[in-house]
Amino acid sequence: MTTSTAEEPRTVEGKARRAGPVRTRTVFSLSLVLAIALVTLVAGVVGGRATGSSSGSGGGGGVAGAVGGKRVDVIIKASDSSFWQVMLAGAKQAGGDFGIRVSTFGPTSETNIDQQVQLVENSISRGAQGIVIAANSSGALNSAIDRARKAGIKVITVDTRVTTASEGFVGTDNVKAGSRAGQRMCELLTSRGKTSGAVMIESSVAGIQSLVDRDAGFRQGLAAACPEVTAAAERYNNNDINTAASQVNDALTSNSALLGVFADNNTSGVGAARAIKDNGLAGKVAVVAFDSDAQENAALASGTIDALVVQNPYFFGYQGVLLAGMAIVNRIPPRDIDPGAVVADRSNMRDPDVKLLLEPPTAKAGS
Repeated sequence: MTTSTAEEPRTVEGKARRAGPVRTRTVFSLSLVLAIALVTLVAGVVGGRATGSSSGSGGGGGVAGAVGGKRVDVIIKASDSSFWQVMLAGAKQAGGDFGIRVSTFGPTSETNIDQQVQLVENSISRGAQGIVIAANSSGALNSAIDRARKAGIKVITVDTRVTTASEGFVGTDNVKAGSRAGQRMCELLTSRGKTSGAVMIESSVAGIQSLVDRDAGFRQGLAAACPEVTAAAERYNNNDINTAASQVNDALTSNSALLGVFADNNTSGVGAARAIKDNGLAGKVAVVAFDSDAQENAALASGTIDALVVQNPYFFGYQGVLLAGMAIVNRIPPRDIDPGAVVADRSNMRDPDVKLLLEPPTAKAGS
């Protein structure tokens, strides 16, 4: 039976725990031994660190072995998002390190499911041997994924689980990470003498399982730590910063006693920070957000965001390509890998490990 490693998000004071080795029932080629060894040897990555290396070529030059020259398409959720551009950088680095021919694609928006379905169909037509996909829907991609697997293509899903079969999954346990966000919200409010009242959830897109889990985890963590604080309202901004800013501004206007905002992705976080700044409420209304980009990092430094729960999309891409390579050559990839998440704030954002997560390399789709 194949096992994988996972870790709950670290607190500011916490240390990364070392993951145990991944076990399989098969004998590996040299390149695949090294691939699996990364899960153990790069223990900091499994614990939530990012690699410091720059994005590599999509193919050639890597370790020789059974996966050399195999063709893997990587399909992200949105080509205009820095979060997904980090994932592409990891995927391309894995291609360069292991000689896998990686091609990268993405729709223009996370709401463009039809375009993502077409990208899967294109991969089938091109004769890709593996697909690594961050699906924009837990169910709408199922038919396309099923057709790909029927054509012999190995599919690894990342970030968002789909409700059909695949060869493996790489992604954060969003319930656990969301729970940590709820706990941090409580810590912020308690430190300001506010232990009862309401906070709002500013969400990106309704029905996305990773966000549903994240928001549910936030409610659980908040209720356990601060039972008299409720998440009374949830708004959806369709992954648009201006809409997010407007929604948070409306909430602040309609409820002057609002204690805080939980923003469940980077778009929501940037919008929430803008509203906090415009209303002069930094340090008064607590903001805990997910992910990181240049704007969220600047908001964290300025105090319009109090804490970021930071995932490791570089690992999503890197390990996703390695798992696809394993599956292509009929090894048994781990079924589920969780790289964990880190809570970043102004006290630790310049620590080397955290800075690598906040400022990782990026790459563009198709480059």
